[in-house]
Amino acid sequence: MTNPAAAAAETHAEESAREYLAFTLGREEYGIDILRVQEIRGYESVTRIANTPEFIKGVMNLRGTIVPVVDMRIKFRLGEAVYDQFTVVIVLNIGGRVMGMVVDSVSDVTTLVPSQIHVAPEVGTALDHQYLIGLGTLGERMLILVDIDKLMNSTDMGLIEGMAA
Repeated sequence: MTNPAAAAAETHAEESAREYLAFTLGREEYGIDILRVQEIRGYESVTRIANTPEFIKGVMNLRGTIVPVVDMRIKFRLGEAVYDQFTVVIVLNIGGRVMGMVVDSVSDVTTLVPSQIHVAPEVGTALDHQYLIGLGTLGERMLILVDIDKLMNSTDMGLIEGMAA
């Protein structure tokens, strides 16, 4: 016989579970809210725009929409950006704006419940803590969960002003 309280708790846990797209940058695995992902594409060369920060690789034409493309390896200073068959562009839709994010590879979509998300410790990292949701744990696997809305809308990214101009 099923315990109604346990069933209600399980339903609540399922409701608060969120899905994250897992991707790699260097040796680390990151996760972003799957609801922000429009599509995943293989890396193609982009058109460079003069006087943009080095981490903004340029723009690409996505079915008639000009999309700025950010290389997260360069942005987070994670070493030399190497483009190979695994390099992908995650096309994001954030607040009605479409932008691309270059990452080393994409692995899977992971579902996490709140009990699997822990506060990130205050240690030196390439990613400012204000852009972190926390650390998602799946057994021995750990995902650095990024608040992609805050990151892409931040002034140091320079995307919003540049796109509005």
